[in-house]
Amino acid sequence: MRSFYHYSLTYRGKKEPDDKSRLADWIFYDHDFPKHSADYHEISSYLEWNSPFANALAAFDQLWEAYKLNNMD
Repeated sequence: MRSFYHYSLTYRGKKEPDDKSRLADWIFYDHDFPKHSADYHEISSYLEWNSPFANALAAFDQLWEAYKLNNMD
């Protein structure tokens, strides 16, 4: 299973950024982000303490749902 980090990279670089792409860009540049994790609680806790913008947690929840759907075994 690929990590959430690698999945989120597919949302990077939009010409007209939305919250999901802004979060993906931030995750890419954050050297402390748990890049190898596929654990919701680990990533969610990290974002709660290091939230880069107001809607980041809502964007994370949306990305997480898509991540789960695309990584079902």
